Amino acid sequence: MSGAGTVGAPVASLGAERVDHRFKGLPPDAEGLTVAALAAERRDLFTGGFTTPVLALSAESLDHNLAQLETYAQRHGLAFAPHGKTSMSPQLFARQLAHGAWGITAAVPHQVRVYRAFGIQRIFLANEVVDASALRWLAAELDRDPGFRLICYVDSVRGVELMDEALRAAGATRPVEVVVELGAGEGARTGARTEGQCAAVADAVAAVTTLRLTGVAGYEGEVPQADGARVRAWLRRLTALAAEFDAAGRFADAGEIVISAGGSAWFDVVADVFAEIPALSLPVLKLLRSGAYVSHDDGHYRRVTPFNRVPEEGGLQPAFRLWAQVVSRPSPDQAFVNAGKRDAAYDLDLPEAQVVRDSRTGEIRPATGVTVTGLSDQHGKLATAPEADLEVGDWVGLGLSHPCTSFDKWQLIPLVEADGTVTDLIRTFF
Repeated sequence: MSGAGTVGAPVASLGAERVDHRFKGLPPDAEGLTVAALAAERRDLFTGGFTTPVLALSAESLDHNLAQLETYAQRHGLAFAPHGKTSMSPQLFARQLAHGAWGITAAVPHQVRVYRAFGIQRIFLANEVVDASALRWLAAELDRDPGFRLICYVDSVRGVELMDEALRAAGATRPVEVVVELGAGEGARTGARTEGQCAAVADAVAAVTTLRLTGVAGYEGEVPQADGARVRAWLRRLTALAAEFDAAGRFADAGEIVISAGGSAWFDVVADVFAEIPALSLPVLKLLRSGAYVSHDDGHYRRVTPFNRVPEEGGLQPAFRLWAQVVSRPSPDQAFVNAGKRDAAYDLDLPEAQVVRDSRTGEIRPATGVTVTGLSDQHGKLATAPEADLEVGDWVGLGLSHPCTSFDKWQLIPLVEADGTVTDLIRTFF
């Protein structure tokens, strides 16, 4: 069942926003048009006045990826709450919900506020929340809307104390659902490190009325020296913890038991281990949280996607291409484009030169002999081999690595069909 709620109307209202100087890459002559009006013109990305650099999202690849994860989750009996911090785009949230997502995952309270502004009814907050101001807002939001469901992490007794203190001070009338986070190992990120520590946290939750224990969760991507065997072993600890808590009656006040894991690198192993979960006293919500799939990438996730390990399950397609223009060709072995760190993801891998659009003919050809070797703030440095056919004015299409730091550099992203037609503009809220 989808958690769409009333998401449609708020998302549709984004089309009324005016195009102006806030949004880079958009046509200067579109100043003052609404986003909907600009999209309706169906301009060509290359000849319709868009300025470089400009980030484009492939309409066909986006459709493919949305359908792929919907099918995968259904096939493996998983609920799906894609991590929204990847895109922070209400339009994409709406499409994920339409493709069967249970809800949307957030990382921090600010993201929850964005989601709520656009009507998201089910939110999994994969983090601890001990900020009194955020908890005061959350208590008011839960009281205001009986249909709103939020689940968040707890991993310490002190965290439980802080949550309880803030929620009681706020006069909260609905308990906040929490899952105990099991850490992925020493040196990993958040999460209680041992099962005994998890039990102590669960005891602390049981001692207060402002929280309700709903399940257990964690992030397998933080397993030290992660490989299939280590990830599988940690996931089995997580599911065993859920069974142990259930046998001890810790979920007596819950309507279902939530067991959640699953980033974008190991969701195949998550599916395998979650399939082993024995019958518990209540229905189990097996909640996957992968988010990078929506755009995929041409670097990190292309190498580590579970579909590389299990190709018969399908595959994902890179959906981003950053178009930059050659602005300098100072030597036969060097060129510079006008896109840099402000425009391209670079925290994991440098962009990949994929294609060149000829400034004279409009022909698009492979970027043979062209390699991105570095980024400064507003320039990309290219090494050009003798076979490289590149001159000032040409557009270079760059593949990007790590979608999590691609979306956050662009507030309004053209959605582009294969022939270059811009059919929509995707709004982000970072």
